[in-house]
Amino acid sequence: MVGWVGLERLQPSMRDKTLVALAGIAPDLDGLGIVVDFAARQLGLPETNYYQAYHRVYGHGLPAALVISAVAAAMAERRALVALWAFIAVHLHFICDILGSRGASPDDIWPIWYFAPFTTRVQIEWLGQWELVSWQNTTISVILMAILLWRAARHGYSPVGALSKRADQALVGTLRKWLRPAL
Repeated sequence: MVGWVGLERLQPSMRDKTLVALAGIAPDLDGLGIVVDFAARQLGLPETNYYQAYHRVYGHGLPAALVISAVAAAMAERRALVALWAFIAVHLHFICDILGSRGASPDDIWPIWYFAPFTTRVQIEWLGQWELVSWQNTTISVILMAILLWRAARHGYSPVGALSKRADQALVGTLRKWLRPAL
């Protein structure tokens, strides 16, 4: 939601808005190992640890930001602008992770290795990092959702439009009925 709320208004087309928003969540593709880890446990297979081993290694650094931006630009209408805003969206993701994605204990800080997978020498972390499941993240999520829904009603589109124009029209129509006095 940070990428959509913060950057979508800077993109002229729904395609480019969607690409920039997707770039903002793409770094977490390196966490898909959690699916394999879960499946192995459920199926009684030997234990795997792909999530812990690879999350924040391949998708959370400068090399990934460059690749994600290039892929988004290749599919965009306005390639140079999408490359720039996708790069910024990826870094917004990094900032959000540095601020608020700690584990349950105060010692479970999740750093970002900015030049991984090539080197882990440059590590970015914040010792004040709050828990992933925290009041701070919940509050930010509620505020971003409220902004997203208000803007959808006001401007006539939402991220749902990237998947289905019909569903987006239904959502916007419903929001406009509920929020008519506030618009």
